[in-house]
Amino acid sequence: MSEALELLLGQPTLSIVLFILGALLGSFGNVVIYRMPRGESVAWPGSHCQSCKKPIAWYNNVPIFAWFWLRGKCSSCQAPFSFRYPLVEFIMACLFAIAGWRLGASYTLIEALIFIWMVVCASFIDLDHMILPDKFTLTGIVLGLIGAAINPEREFLPALYGVLAGGGFLWAVAYLYYAIRGREGMGGGDIKLLAWIGAVMTWQAVPITILVSSVIGSIVGIILAIRTKDGMTLAIPFGPYLAGAALLYLLAGGHMWAEAYLAMHGLQ
Repeated sequence: MSEALELLLGQPTLSIVLFILGALLGSFGNVVIYRMPRGESVAWPGSHCQSCKKPIAWYNNVPIFAWFWLRGKCSSCQAPFSFRYPLVEFIMACLFAIAGWRLGASYTLIEALIFIWMVVCASFIDLDHMILPDKFTLTGIVLGLIGAAINPEREFLPALYGVLAGGGFLWAVAYLYYAIRGREGMGGGDIKLLAWIGAVMTWQAVPITILVSSVIGSIVGIILAIRTKDGMTLAIPFGPYLAGAALLYLLAGGHMWAEAYLAMHGLQ
C-alpha cells in the first residue's frame, strides 16, 4: 500500500491531497462541534445560517476561503459567522498535511488521520461545553485497540497497556484530588481521553503527554488566573491540552522523546 501510493502521488503531493481532505473534513467537523452537544443531527438539515435559517449555497461553503470572501457574514441576512469555522478547517488541513509528510502512505497514517479528526472535534467541544463526549473517547479507545490488532505496523499489547496506563494514571490523580479537596478536579472525559491516546500511541506516549500537557496547562492556567477575578478557582478544560500534547507526540517525533525520557528514568 505504502509503496504504491508513494509512487502514484509522491510525498509532497500526498500532503497537498491530505490538506484538501483535511479542510473538507474540518468543515464537517464544524457541524459536529456545533450540533452534537445540542443533540442535533449532524446529517440533516444541511449547512444553514443559524440566524435566518436559510441554506448556505455550496459555493459559499468552500472550506477556509468562503468565510473571507463572505467577510464573515451570512450572504442573506448579514449575521456574523464565527471565525471558529475557518480556524477549525485550517487546523485540520494542516494537521492532515503534516501527518502525510511525517508518516507517509501507510496503515498508521490512516489511523492517525482518524485520530486527528476525532480529537480536534472533541477538543473544541470541550472548550465550548466542558465535556468530552463518550462518542469520541470510548469510540476512540475501541478504534485504537482494533487498529493495533489489525495494523501490521503496530502491536496489540503496547496499545492495551496504553489504555490501562493512561486511564489508570488519571483516574488515580482524580481520586486523590477528590479525597484531599472534597471536590472533583478532573472529569471522567479526561481519563478516557488519555486512555484513548494510549490506545493509539501505546503506553510510551502516556508519560510525555502528561508532562507536556501539564506544563502547557499550568502556564495557561496561571495567566488566566492572573487576568480574571476567579483566580485559581477558574475551571479550565484539560482535554485540549492532552490532545495538543498527543498531537505533538504523534507529529513531532514523540517516540524519540519517549525513548529518551524512559531511558533517563531507567524504564527502558
